[in-house]
Amino acid sequence: MENFVIEASPHIKSGANTRKIMLSVLLALLPATAAGAVIFGPRALILVAVCAVTSVLSEYVFELITKKENTVGDLSAAVTGVLLGLNLPPSLPIYMAVIGSAAAVVVVKQFFGGLGQNFANPAITARIILMLSFGKYMTTWTAPFAYLDGTDAVSCATVLSSPEEMPSYLDLFLGNRAGCIGETCTAALLAGGVFLCLIKAIDPLPPIVFIGTAALCSLAAGRDVLTDIMSGGLILGTFFMATDYATTPITVTGRVIFSLGCGLITSAVRLFGVYPEGVSYSILLMNILTPLIDRYIMPVPFGTKKGAAKR
Repeated sequence: MENFVIEASPHIKSGANTRKIMLSVLLALLPATAAGAVIFGPRALILVAVCAVTSVLSEYVFELITKKENTVGDLSAAVTGVLLGLNLPPSLPIYMAVIGSAAAVVVVKQFFGGLGQNFANPAITARIILMLSFGKYMTTWTAPFAYLDGTDAVSCATVLSSPEEMPSYLDLFLGNRAGCIGETCTAALLAGGVFLCLIKAIDPLPPIVFIGTAALCSLAAGRDVLTDIMSGGLILGTFFMATDYATTPITVTGRVIFSLGCGLITSAVRLFGVYPEGVSYSILLMNILTPLIDRYIMPVPFGTKKGAAKR
């Protein structure tokens, strides 16, 4: 008789590791980064680069001071920096981007134990920190292609903050509108999101639920559904931050509940809140609720009495 080996799950393992996954995310973010540079000019690219470099340096210095294992090579800090940069207005002062990047890595990520231990998405949390600290600069928007006229910044309103200035669907799809560096070009974001789904880095169901919930709420409120979906940071948040492994539920059912909550909260903020956009707040709130979702959705291990795993 053959001997059976008994060990803890997982029993089926893939060749994926943190570095490969993070590299895939960076590749998926390239179209949005390139689109942001084309739409808002070289300064937008510099801002994203500053965030990425600051994030990596912050992780390296913190781990050096605390004598922890160096984890810069897993590329998670680089992903956090790029994501934060893409969530910033093109005209934001460089020093504010540095503050936000350092806060994302040191405060939100490292203070809670590093990758996999953080309670919330670092880039999302840092964006909210900057919003609360430097509200004026975080809500000053640059008109697309203003740099081509030799103008550093031409202030204008976004679609959500000024619905009377509604761009066409084509402009929304190609990114010809004001907004954060990486959130305007829907085509680039969808390309990156589909890429992640095709290589199975993310499950396509949660993004579908997030976008579908927001679309149904928009339809019920009598708003323009396509405009609402392609405006603000919905697509960027859906594919790249609401799918974060460390801060979202473990099970498929849990991730669906997470995405449903994100869609509902985003729509509630857009319809009834003071701020025109609610994607960041929805993801952060659902990040906080993730342990609770996991607690009640996690399946009972075989041979364990119901409720025993929750004690």
